[in-house]
Amino acid sequence: MSTAMNFSSKSFSPRPPDRGSFPLDHLGECKEFKEKFMNCLRESKFDNSLCREQSKQYLECRMERQLMTKEPLEKLGFKDLLDGDSAEKQQQMKT
Repeated sequence: MSTAMNFSSKSFSPRPPDRGSFPLDHLGECKEFKEKFMNCLRESKFDNSLCREQSKQYLECRMERQLMTKEPLEKLGFKDLLDGDSAEKQQQMKT
C-alpha cells in the first residue's frame, strides 16, 4: 500500500487581498503623509478624530499611487471634510 501523497492534483489559485488590506509602501511614496499623520496622532495623544485631515491626505496619496483601490472619499468617511473644502472655496470666492 502506498502512502505517498499526490500534491500535483491540487492547484493553487491566488486571490486578491481582502477589502481593506493593501500593499505596503515599500518605496516610501507616501512616507511624508504617513509621518504627518503619525506626528499628529502623537501630539493629540492618539485622538484620531483630531487628525482626520492628515488621514485623508495619506489615503489620497495611496490611491493616487495605486497602493490601494480608489474609493470616493465620502465612502471612506471624509464627507464632512469635503463639504468644508467646498464651503471654504466658496467663501474665498466671495471675498
